[in-house]
Amino acid sequence: MEPKRIAPRSPRAALEPDHMPVPSRRSRRVRNPLVIMGNAVFTALVLVLIVAGGAVVFGKSRFEAPGPLQEDKIVSIPPRTSMLDIADLLNREGVVDANRFVFLGGVFALKARSDLKAGEYLFPKRASMKEVVETILEGKVVQHQLTIPEGLTSEQIVARLLENDVLSGNIKDVPREGSLLPDSYHFNRGFTREQVLQRMRQAQERLVREVWDRRNPDLPLKTPDQLVILASIIEKETGKPEERTRIAAVLANRLKQKMKLQSDPTIIYGLVFGKGALGHPLTKSEIAQPTPYNTYIIDGLPPGPIANPGRASIEAAANPARTKELYFVADGTGGHAFAESYEQHVKNVGRLRAIEHELRGEAPVPDAQTPPAPTRTAPSPAQRSKRSANGSSKGAAPAQ
Repeated sequence: MEPKRIAPRSPRAALEPDHMPVPSRRSRRVRNPLVIMGNAVFTALVLVLIVAGGAVVFGKSRFEAPGPLQEDKIVSIPPRTSMLDIADLLNREGVVDANRFVFLGGVFALKARSDLKAGEYLFPKRASMKEVVETILEGKVVQHQLTIPEGLTSEQIVARLLENDVLSGNIKDVPREGSLLPDSYHFNRGFTREQVLQRMRQAQERLVREVWDRRNPDLPLKTPDQLVILASIIEKETGKPEERTRIAAVLANRLKQKMKLQSDPTIIYGLVFGKGALGHPLTKSEIAQPTPYNTYIIDGLPPGPIANPGRASIEAAANPARTKELYFVADGTGGHAFAESYEQHVKNVGRLRAIEHELRGEAPVPDAQTPPAPTRTAPSPAQRSKRSANGSSKGAAPAQ
């Protein structure tokens, strides 16, 4: 393809200067002050957005960064504390760093300004501000535990609640004996003592109702209240879980045969009414002392429970073991020896006495000199040392 030929310019045309385009005049609209101002505002907004975006990115990184706590710490936020005061409190306690604006900004970003809840909170080591805020938002307050052992009287349970410095408020009246369920209960700081008692009452009512509905049909009891009375005696007679149903069987069999229960713990309750320990082994005069709870004297069950029984004792009272046993006596090892006949019971008593003589370093009593079993066999020295603070004498044996 041949290259394009350029026509030569004439000498006259070559001497003439080239014509340059005349610059156009600026638009009046561009020179308008409003447009100039708008451009300035737009530029300022862009700069603001850039700065704000950088601040958000920086704040977010600080908000989610590990905090200054070197170990787990519990902090209590009082009721009606403002957001600013919460930020200052957390800073003083070393939970968050000194830049409270990051904390406040995070609260606003999470739309949680009015949702920060008072309470006692556990913040883990190196918790970020985000984790701290979420913990408070979700109300993850510290849960305290109170364990009430089985077999305490209502007086003793009230005393334990009053000793607890996490609970608040007073207790108006001592609850009815046997109306509280011993168990472990969880609560947060500020929970009232009356609320704990109410929870224990509701738990006991629910349990007794459920157990009563599936009781043994041959049970010699007429009401759920009688079930609780029997369970309270079982609770005080033995501390061994595997013995509860057998103790229940002995007591139920005696009720069926119209035999007196002859239970030491009922005598003790009739003497101190659940206010404390007896402080000494039962004496003959105390066993003979008439009280509404002395099951050596009265027929059948006492007029009310002698303690607050636990779940296992209530279950045992409703479903005793299927035995014909009528007697039990301490076996010297913390348990009991059971018998269907009085003759066998006398032999069990003799063995207990031999163990007691051995523990005291005395010569054993010859079989020929072993007297008949007393109306009531006293606890062994080993059992006396295991007496609980509530005055029970677990291990003593009903005898005719």
